[in-house]
Amino acid sequence: MLRLLSAGESHGAALLAILEGMPAGLKVDKGFIDQELKRRQSGYGRGPRMKIEQDRVDILSGIARGKTIGSPIALKIDNRDSSIDKLPKVLAPRPGHADLAGALKYDFNDIRFVLERASARETAIRVAAGALCKTFLKEFRIVVSSRLLMVGGESTESRMKQKIDEARQKQDTLGGSFEVVAQGVPVGLGSYVQSDKRLDARLAAVVMSIPGIKAVEIGLGAESANRMGSEVHDEIFYSKSKGFYRKTNNAGGIEGGISNGEPIVVRAYMKPISSLAQPLDSVNIITRKPTKAAIQRADICAVLAAGVIAEGAVAFVLSDAFLEKFGSDSLSQIKRSFQGYINSL
Repeated sequence: MLRLLSAGESHGAALLAILEGMPAGLKVDKGFIDQELKRRQSGYGRGPRMKIEQDRVDILSGIARGKTIGSPIALKIDNRDSSIDKLPKVLAPRPGHADLAGALKYDFNDIRFVLERASARETAIRVAAGALCKTFLKEFRIVVSSRLLMVGGESTESRMKQKIDEARQKQDTLGGSFEVVAQGVPVGLGSYVQSDKRLDARLAAVVMSIPGIKAVEIGLGAESANRMGSEVHDEIFYSKSKGFYRKTNNAGGIEGGISNGEPIVVRAYMKPISSLAQPLDSVNIITRKPTKAAIQRADICAVLAAGVIAEGAVAFVLSDAFLEKFGSDSLSQIKRSFQGYINSL
């Protein structure tokens, strides 16, 4: 089983992760991980924090002579802005953020303790771990990518940028949608035997855990509810050269919680960021009197970055399901098991 645990605050000393269960023998390219971190920081509409942080990963354990050795992999990303102890208290929760619910849950009189961990800054270390998972999947010709679909209701690059510029002028924020596609996933990952084994459920959960994501679809998604069954379900064909295959992929590569050999398609919808330069109405958590929500440094739009984060999240789930199916100790052993399975299909 592949396990990931992260730690760190937005303005703390560093972000940390431990990735356990990666098999021995995988060649790791630190440059590729740093490249993925740079992708996360890019995109039209990102905020000033991206100009401060130049994310680079330090690999502290689990890798020797450039390859994984089967032990837990420890990752670290230093924060240049590590001013957590100097920052002022936050008393006015932002609507749409974890601020108020978190402060009430943990009995805080300073929302700073909530927003430091609930911040999307934490996703940087997830991208680093996801890059390792993408590296593993590439050994089996599985490639995970994403594309931006829409920002603020617009789908062309020029109009999306224009909408972001308009939001910036209004001191507002924008959400949108993106799509993650995993090519080359073999049939048989996941299972229908228990709800938590279903691949689509696992993918939906991990993508939904990305801050700001409010809806997730697999394949045709919500549109399936508007069509007849004959228009939704992917007909099955067979040839000696292809084996079993489909001419359509409305299922998004998953049926009954199991990958069916077609590309896996995950679509997600991100709400506008809740940190506004023109803050909404709120209430002071100490005095209980009306006030404006706290103003925090933030992006105008981060949908493109969310797609990069989701790539790593999808890669993590697919890697976990792959290791369940084909073993998890040694890359060479896994390759033998995988090839034997493919030959049997």
